[in-house]
Amino acid sequence: MHTPSKPVRVLAAAAAAIALTACAGGPVHAGTTDAPIAATPEIPGTPAGRQLGWLLDAATRAPVAESELSGHFTAAFLKSVPPAQINQTLAGLKGVRLERVVSSKNAYLVAQAAVGAESFNIVITVDAAGLMVGLMFTQADPRTWAELDERLRAISPQAGFLAAELAPDGTCRPAHAVAARERRPLGSMVKLYVLGAVAERVRSGALGWDTKLTIKPELKSLPSGELQNRPDGSQVTVLEAAKLMISISDNTATDLLIHKVGRKAVERTMRAWGVRDERNVPLLTTRDMFVLKGAGYPGHARRYLSLGDAKQRAYLEKVVAAVPLSKIKMWTEPRELGSLEWYASPEEVCRAYAGLVKLGDRRIGEIMSINDAGVGLDPARWPVRWFKGGSEPGVSDLSFLARTPEGKAYVVTTMAADPGKPLKPQTTDEQLGVVRTAFGLVKGS
Repeated sequence: MHTPSKPVRVLAAAAAAIALTACAGGPVHAGTTDAPIAATPEIPGTPAGRQLGWLLDAATRAPVAESELSGHFTAAFLKSVPPAQINQTLAGLKGVRLERVVSSKNAYLVAQAAVGAESFNIVITVDAAGLMVGLMFTQADPRTWAELDERLRAISPQAGFLAAELAPDGTCRPAHAVAARERRPLGSMVKLYVLGAVAERVRSGALGWDTKLTIKPELKSLPSGELQNRPDGSQVTVLEAAKLMISISDNTATDLLIHKVGRKAVERTMRAWGVRDERNVPLLTTRDMFVLKGAGYPGHARRYLSLGDAKQRAYLEKVVAAVPLSKIKMWTEPRELGSLEWYASPEEVCRAYAGLVKLGDRRIGEIMSINDAGVGLDPARWPVRWFKGGSEPGVSDLSFLARTPEGKAYVVTTMAADPGKPLKPQTTDEQLGVVRTAFGLVKGS
């Protein structure tokens, strides 16, 4: 569902320098990747890449003047992490060497670096002006399945994982699994099933990708997304809504599509693709979820959960639908993760990808390929990359399908949940490291 994230994500605020990156039991090792570590890797000429270049240079001459720091970090960052602490971190990076650029986009970059025997990842995020809004130091990607399992245990108390080959007959052939049959909260990964239901209706002729959807006040949800900001009565095509739903996890786009095909159509798709969990019935819209967890909580949630399916449907249509968005207050602690969410296991998520592939609609590939979450897979080795993630407080999920030039397809899903407290700010970056390792290991198997 992607509730709004914190504006500044900083691991550097915790302690000095390399102590932030090291494992308690010993050195952090470089991860298994698709490409060998280059002796002299090139720094990208992107805004994030330029900040990486500055960071590596600044580490050779710390302390750096506050006036210089203000030219590289946002005011919000410097308010959260004072210059003295940044300089403490820079001093700990003395002798740092760049080993490789893991993932690079204009505003986001992950690079693997080392000080002595310690390898770690540097994660940089910049704003529209090219200033750093995020600087994190995380563990280097794991190298083996055993190290991957250890990383998963450290990420969350409830972890699920599956790396599987997607066979031509549509079955998922596991290469490695951790609690792969246990259902976890999906967050926005439920949108895979919404896309499937839409594509099935397109295939049946009930609607087309060019069918127009009207944005109405009662169908608007909260961010993530952008359609909630468009004027009431404006229209989008099914294709545009589907692209926004998957690429930026647009919640209003999702609810428009659910309204068009019907809740029960998405429920049928989930069952057809192997997910039979009563908590998914009736299927909640994103707006429903925001109201149940954020408007007068826990009143609506408790009332809803006390009802049977038929009365729950009526409660959603008559009571929840009437609650204005202005009554919703965002939550920062986990709420009802075991009872109010959407649910599937890593194994079932793999079947969802198999279902999307089986539909054979080129538009699905177009939609799923827009955003790869900056995972950093080599396009030459993985020319097709699909992605969908999901999150809310206490939940962080990532799922990918990638295909080799020879046509072999693999699905990797990692799910993390903690009903007791929010996950660490660096959880997604650590999960991306797990995903990169998994694709490297299945490719090499």
